[in-house]
Amino acid sequence: MSCPFAESIVKNTVNTALQDDPTLAAALVRMHFHDCFVEGCDGSILVDSTEDNTAEKDSPGNLSLRGYEVIDDAKEQLEDQCPGIVSCADIVAMAARDAIFWSGGPVYDIPKGRKDGRRSKIEDTINLPFPTFNTSELISAFGKRGFSAQEMVALSGAHTLGVARCSSFKNRLSKADANLDSNFAKTLSKTCSAGDNAEQPFDATQNIFDNFYFNALIRKSGVLFSDQVLYTTPRTRNIVNGYAMNQAMFFFDFQLAMVKMGKVDVKEGTNGE
Repeated sequence: MSCPFAESIVKNTVNTALQDDPTLAAALVRMHFHDCFVEGCDGSILVDSTEDNTAEKDSPGNLSLRGYEVIDDAKEQLEDQCPGIVSCADIVAMAARDAIFWSGGPVYDIPKGRKDGRRSKIEDTINLPFPTFNTSELISAFGKRGFSAQEMVALSGAHTLGVARCSSFKNRLSKADANLDSNFAKTLSKTCSAGDNAEQPFDATQNIFDNFYFNALIRKSGVLFSDQVLYTTPRTRNIVNGYAMNQAMFFFDFQLAMVKMGKVDVKEGTNGE
């Protein structure tokens, strides 16, 4: 009631940005994830570093984040409409949801009312999952935030959007990896011949939200080590198989997990602003 047009303002801003650059969909989803996994969903990923504080956004794992201008644009319009009402944390969460729907993914509703946090420190980003994690490390990292192994696999399915940089998977290419299809290994090597910042799509439809990511894992064509282990580990293999065969089931589980992720350690009352 306090800002009735908030949802449509964010949605229109996101849709306009994605029409110009569809690759921003993956960026906005990733930003939400990187925000929520560090200090909770509190907008701390948006804070700039100062002379006496290096913020989250300047940590190595966050340097490739982008789409900040989409959040800024939505925030500016919301401040015109209803000053001091809608937090940046809510905008990041709504933008990720709208980007998923724009890309062909499920539509879902999220609760609003997150406050923005006051802390953003580079050292807190040690809590982000690394692309070198094995399944038990992934299960542990997500488990600390209250997610089951199945929810972790569903959320990993966000990698149906976007690309990975060579620097995050080149370590897989130095030695023969039995869990990496040999032809796909050649594709990755070719990508990396253009340098550390060269980009490899996670699946064949990098701007479409579908279940192709899981099918790629079955073909031993997961880009990151942390992608492929989901299929090589018995504990999560059946979940991958299920999502690869049934896109509707993936969409349903994914939206439930995303709503849950958007509630991780939210700041309320005097804990945020």
